[in-house]
Amino acid sequence: MKNDIVSPGSGGAGGRRGIGAAAGNACIFLAALFWGVNVPVTKALIPEWMSADDVVVVRLMGGCVLFWLVSLFMRGGRITGRGDWLRLGVGVVVGLFGFIYLFVTSLRYGSPIDISIIMTLPPMFVILMNVVFRHQRASLTEWAGVLVSFAGAVIVILGGRGGGHASDSLLGDLLAIASTVCYAFYLVVLEGPTQRYRPATMLRWVFLFASLPALFLLPGMRGMPILASASAVPWLEIGFILLCPTFIAYFLVQPAIRSIGSELVSIYQYLVPVVATVAAVLMKLDSLRWPQVLAMAVIVGGMVLTNIGKRRRAAKGG
Repeated sequence: MKNDIVSPGSGGAGGRRGIGAAAGNACIFLAALFWGVNVPVTKALIPEWMSADDVVVVRLMGGCVLFWLVSLFMRGGRITGRGDWLRLGVGVVVGLFGFIYLFVTSLRYGSPIDISIIMTLPPMFVILMNVVFRHQRASLTEWAGVLVSFAGAVIVILGGRGGGHASDSLLGDLLAIASTVCYAFYLVVLEGPTQRYRPATMLRWVFLFASLPALFLLPGMRGMPILASASAVPWLEIGFILLCPTFIAYFLVQPAIRSIGSELVSIYQYLVPVVATVAAVLMKLDSLRWPQVLAMAVIVGGMVLTNIGKRRRAAKGG
């Protein structure tokens, strides 16, 4: 998802320096393409070549190795606050690991198009968590947007049951929703540290902590079908998952936020189901159905309402 999805950052005028606006748009556009293609490519690997657990281990541990190697050659820093370490540990182990594990597992059962549509839901859960845990006040327009987005998720679940190429669409959709809750938790808990530390500093520790629970999945990696494959296709697919949506996309997000602002960056998230749908159809992994189109439109409409409500509340100083 981010949804692999966007980390929060400063969207103010003071933060929009460095690369130009055109380059910032290009960065997040490329990241959205990677995230979209990642959905059907992961689906293609599971379970013919790798189990869901295998993909999780490769993605997290491989990403950890890559981020630590790159951090050796990039300007970084140290995480200093005890509270930041606590947030990092809890937010990553529960949030990021839970997100990736549930997301990949959902693709074992669900339709890649349905899953990609559901992956646009984290902003809704971020609002709910901020209301519950931070006691922030949401406007009526924001609540309306949350309800509309939730209705879009219901359309996906009801429209996907028994359809497509999914072995158990309902289970896959529910796992995908649970993964978006985990990712929203990750965004809320790590919002402060993400804004205080450089990407190279954060990402190496994020993936290190996320790799710790993945250690328990290592024993199941013996006898993976991909190891006996004479075809280069599955190796290219897992290489793409590790390099593009896991590694490169994370580094593309931060300069995009600094250049064009977090609000515009977040809009690109809605490209993910579009790209995933096109890729899934071209790969003959799924077919587009009218409930999916309707659900996509409803969820985007809900997010538009939510953003309108946030802007109005911010303008009033709420």
